[in-house]
Amino acid sequence: MGTAYTPGLKVSSNTLIEKTRRLPLKGTVVVNVGDHVEPNTIVARTELPGPMQTIKLAEQMGVEPAEVRAALRVAIGDKVEKGTLLAQTKGLFGWFKSEFKSPVSGTIEMLSEQTGHIGIRMPPTPVEKDAYIRGVVKEIIPEEGVIVQCRGALVQGIFGVGGERQGRIAVVTDGPDAGLADTLIAPEHAGCILVGGSNVTAAALRKAAQVGAAAIVVGGIVDRDLIEYLREALKDASFDIGVAITGHEPIPFTLVVTEGFGTIRMANRTFELLKSLDGSLASVNGATQIRAGVIRPEVIAPSETADGAVADDTGFGQLGVGTYIRVIREPYFGRLGHVTALPPELQQIESETHVRVLHARLDDGRDVIVPRANVEIIEAS
Repeated sequence: MGTAYTPGLKVSSNTLIEKTRRLPLKGTVVVNVGDHVEPNTIVARTELPGPMQTIKLAEQMGVEPAEVRAALRVAIGDKVEKGTLLAQTKGLFGWFKSEFKSPVSGTIEMLSEQTGHIGIRMPPTPVEKDAYIRGVVKEIIPEEGVIVQCRGALVQGIFGVGGERQGRIAVVTDGPDAGLADTLIAPEHAGCILVGGSNVTAAALRKAAQVGAAAIVVGGIVDRDLIEYLREALKDASFDIGVAITGHEPIPFTLVVTEGFGTIRMANRTFELLKSLDGSLASVNGATQIRAGVIRPEVIAPSETADGAVADDTGFGQLGVGTYIRVIREPYFGRLGHVTALPPELQQIESETHVRVLHARLDDGRDVIVPRANVEIIEAS
């Protein structure tokens, strides 16, 4: 078996990138196929229905449920403002009238003569979906969204937190083995995507938030530093990183880790690519999912034309001799190297299971044997 499909990280200076931009429920697409879009261009809109406010009108007015309809001064479908008169009784000889005014704004949607309750649907919440990247609308998904295509650089990471953001790339360390300290972050980095080397300190995370940085991209991070910062930022001493998917943390910047947890030198080709993009506008997303439907954190820097022209991705996902890989399980977690052999026969490993393995020479010079399932391809072009 000479080759095998292995999911992996992509590090490319020139590749085709497609992003599906989909609304959470049906709405209206406001762009057309072929339109050029910027990251903040709105491509689709919808409205999330507001919550229903149930009012126990009979109890509030001291009448029987069956008497509520006669007392109503509004009808189902009417829009009301906070303070609008909803119901009023006739009183006794025109005196001692009982009335009730709406506590919220919305639309009258329900009346129950059995309970004397009415329901007011509060105003909907507008939802807009932007393009996220600079590119061209390739396809319309009717009533749902679009597929935006561009050509440019793509760096995928192994872990991230925080959502979608844009900014100018600013490389702030001298090399891939240098850590990102707070002293390297300055006020002029507001809105920037800061690129470091081997790690980022908890103090640097705080400084990035203080100056208003858009994102941080580094090789590694010590997990306790990340947890410490997140608990401080979210004011939740029990907060822990989700095991299913990240990317929704309400923090002021996005973090992308390219290699793994700990102090890990960023891969040379990754650092050199980001360095070549210094000053370029990029989009970044920390969303990570490691189970079914893998989602990778990413940095996308569209080319200046962003014309969506097809780049050559031939061979991506094919594992062969010479393929550049990253080991994603201990004892060589995070190590990079090249495949040197792909023996076809099954071999027994420490767990006593029989699996297909590969031989690799790591960048530190060691020759190792690891299960093929324990590596991922790093594509660079």
